Amino acid sequence: MMKESKLSFKETLDNAFYALKLGTRFSKRLFFNIIFVAVLGYFEWVFFSSVFMKNIVGSLDRGESYKNILLYIGICGLVIGLMNLYHHYFDNVTMPIECTHLYGRLYHMLFDKARNVELNCYENADFYNKYTMAMDGADEKISDIMRRFWGIIFGTIATGFVFYLMFSIDKFAVIFIVCPLLGNFVFGSIKNKYELKRYKEQVSGNKMMNYVSRAIYLPDYAKEIRLFNVYNILKRQYSDATDNNVRAASKYAFPNAFVNFWKITFTFSVIFEGVLFYAIYRNLVTQSISLAELTIMTSMMVSMTWILIGLFDDIVNFMKDGVFISNLRGFLEYEEKIPEDYDGITPEEFESLEFDNVSFSYTDEETIKDLSFTIKKGQVAALVGHNGAGKTTIIKLLLRLYDPTEGVIRLNGRDIREYNLHAYRDMFATTFQDFAIMGMSVKDNVLMGRHYENEDSVVNDALKKAGVYERVSKTEHGTATVMTKEFDENGAVFSGGESQKLAVSRTFAKPAPVKIFDEPSSALDPIAEYELFNNIAKEGSDHTLLFISHRLSSVKHCDMVFMLEKGRIIEEGSHEELIALNGEYAKMYRRQANNYLAIEDGEEGAV
Repeated sequence: MMKESKLSFKETLDNAFYALKLGTRFSKRLFFNIIFVAVLGYFEWVFFSSVFMKNIVGSLDRGESYKNILLYIGICGLVIGLMNLYHHYFDNVTMPIECTHLYGRLYHMLFDKARNVELNCYENADFYNKYTMAMDGADEKISDIMRRFWGIIFGTIATGFVFYLMFSIDKFAVIFIVCPLLGNFVFGSIKNKYELKRYKEQVSGNKMMNYVSRAIYLPDYAKEIRLFNVYNILKRQYSDATDNNVRAASKYAFPNAFVNFWKITFTFSVIFEGVLFYAIYRNLVTQSISLAELTIMTSMMVSMTWILIGLFDDIVNFMKDGVFISNLRGFLEYEEKIPEDYDGITPEEFESLEFDNVSFSYTDEETIKDLSFTIKKGQVAALVGHNGAGKTTIIKLLLRLYDPTEGVIRLNGRDIREYNLHAYRDMFATTFQDFAIMGMSVKDNVLMGRHYENEDSVVNDALKKAGVYERVSKTEHGTATVMTKEFDENGAVFSGGESQKLAVSRTFAKPAPVKIFDEPSSALDPIAEYELFNNIAKEGSDHTLLFISHRLSSVKHCDMVFMLEKGRIIEEGSHEELIALNGEYAKMYRRQANNYLAIEDGEEGAV
């Protein structure tokens, strides 16, 4: 769904310009300050190693007065001091402030995109991996690639300028520049390849070590670790992962050290000592170079070395950042199949919902097969069947979280793809079995971003219908209680059944013509389930209701029951009609009547 991360040089440059465009868009001040800092940084290197040293040594040779030399040093020191002052201001004031602006705007863009992509993207492993990589470190990589890019530009210019100055002093001295080039770009590249190979071989071990670390300190696993012997398994997994990483480190330790030795030798030792011996030879033996030229040449060679080291570092990290930007760009430029801002006509009052020969598959195997049924206004309908029959998938299709691979879903006789997506979904109030309780107040968890005239009354009424009002009222802050202790020590953590009731209250609160309850009592005891279904039944007096359940006792009073098996409707009718039919529904009902709980027969979890 998104491009692979193997990039050509052209793609890397395209990604760099894409990052520069984003950076400029989000913070022009940061963009231009980065350029200015890069210019000043390299100017300082070149100025001190060539112009400054040349003028100082030249002044001494000419016998100029101490006062003039001191004045020159003072002026240069003042200018450099102001440059350093600006540099510190940039690092400690401009950078933190502007990066915060950039990060905030970038993440808003990423969040908007994440909300807009279709649900299938989260279930596609390749897409999701690249999505998480795009989100991870996005705040740092944009600014980093901006700095690296301009570092390469002005580092190359500075290298060329110093090369020219050295060439003007001694044509043969420039041969020594080959040494840091070999050190950084040849041996440095080999070293990076070894490190990359080591990193790849340690990825699986690092993942396991991170997993074990999370399992040890997160509360999610605390009970299992204390009640079972799983701690010893975790320790073994951690040890195995550590051993794997040690083997990988040992495998590349000597080659890496060997290459690093030659990198350091050519980058520093050969050039420093070589230039020094060469310059001394020309000054003392051949007497073809002055002391001033010797000083300037060695100074420029030191400067050239550090410029090349910085340039190489910028190039290497620039290429690494290019892979990240590729993931970020691929995610942001991905064209959604069902975008959340999908526009169309506004649906009128609900009259009917029809599945017409609908088929759907998550992978190659079809989950829903040639499905056809109709639900009319005012009906109370149910989708029943064993786990894995496709019940929840039907609701996802109904809500346009997915589109059918074949067939059509119609609202009031019109293809649902013709409707404005938000307006269409507003026709439905839904509670999914795999609900999520958000780390916000009880009130916000019920309203979920919607606003009403009498919000407190709406929330309290919904909580009462769901059977969780009493539990909420016992908390210190009532509906203002935050549903987590992660960042609020006065927050609340509800039990599974209480959390499910809170999720169900969302459906009661939303004034939609169609209300959908996906296994709303799976975590409830029989008494709580009975009370909940009584309240849901009352909603059926002025709403169209759709149940998903494998507990058939909860659908006895439905107008229409659709019995599903492997994505197909095998029986349909009222409860009485299906009992009289004496088929799979009747068989399942009798088994549950004896045991209350459905016998799962090894089926996988609900789809």
